[in-house]
Amino acid sequence: MRMRRTWAVARKEFLHILRDARSLIMALALPLLMLLLFGYALTLDIDKIPTIVYDADRTPESRELIARFQGSRYFQIVGAADSYGAVEAAINGNQCLLGIVLLKDYARHSLTSGEARVQLLLDGSDSNTASIALGYARALLQSYDLELRAGAQNRRGGGAITTSLAPQLRIWYNPDLKSRNYIVPGLIAVILMIIAALLTSLTIAREWEMGTMEQLISTPLRPAEIVLGKMAAFFALGVVDMVIAIVVGVSIFQVPLRGSFWFLAFTSCMFLIGALCWGILISATVRSQLLAYQIGVLTSFLPAFLLSGFVFAIENMPAAIRVVTYIFPARYFVTILKGVFLRGVGVRILWGEAALLLAYAAAVFLAATRRLKQKVA
Repeated sequence: MRMRRTWAVARKEFLHILRDARSLIMALALPLLMLLLFGYALTLDIDKIPTIVYDADRTPESRELIARFQGSRYFQIVGAADSYGAVEAAINGNQCLLGIVLLKDYARHSLTSGEARVQLLLDGSDSNTASIALGYARALLQSYDLELRAGAQNRRGGGAITTSLAPQLRIWYNPDLKSRNYIVPGLIAVILMIIAALLTSLTIAREWEMGTMEQLISTPLRPAEIVLGKMAAFFALGVVDMVIAIVVGVSIFQVPLRGSFWFLAFTSCMFLIGALCWGILISATVRSQLLAYQIGVLTSFLPAFLLSGFVFAIENMPAAIRVVTYIFPARYFVTILKGVFLRGVGVRILWGEAALLLAYAAAVFLAATRRLKQKVA
């Protein structure tokens, strides 16, 4: 293998990319667009839950409980209802997610028997959001109930209620629980996979459709030189996209980069090489750009988005799906991204994932070279 011939192929691909201004602009603008769109629009934070209140008791005690919900950042009182029907209509009309009903004699039962009932009506069409909202409401009610019991016992001269359990919470790595810090690092893997696999999946298929592949076959070029030459141009483009994604994530979205930048750069390059070689393997297998593009989407974007742990926790997936996730390199790269960005760990902890990315890149490169050799033969 000679670097001169490899550089000749790389130069040809560079010129082709530069001449196709629309594709170049799309390849550079797509990462920025995806980061801004997903970073601002896709959020797992659940706060300001739209809430409507039906206060049938209308006492100072009931108003105090409503004030607790108003003072919480997790709830937003959007209106008051005067009947059950009004609460039901508000939920059916998507005006609120949570309905709070304070029954008659709420204050009397609260001050005497301590068994005052509060009814919570939830829109369960979005089960995940509803379950989180229910957890917030229960925590608020339990805290308020403990204060009421302590006050009642003080009035009876029994002293304050004490508990033997006093939890002290400390949240590591993402103390503010911002979903943006969780989403943006994983989005880098999705962006690199899309840019790399989709662009390179068209390169050799385009050569076959344009009739220029026969010219490459007639030259002394070896399959490995063709693969490296075509990969070099798109690798440079992918590195630019990677830098854009990291800079935007750190500067605009304020995602902390606590780990080693050089370890992040090394693993990103390994992942990028594997994704590029995968695209070339697809392009060498099929001779149609349309089919190559469809296979590229099916095997790059969807696994990187759904099966990498980018948004959906792998631990919550069925056992069969969890086994399938080990096939896709995006799973390991997302683990590295979150470890470097949020936890500040490096090669000492993430050496296994880095080794798997390196092995994947080498295996796909050899597969692409062998497949191209068969096509040339």
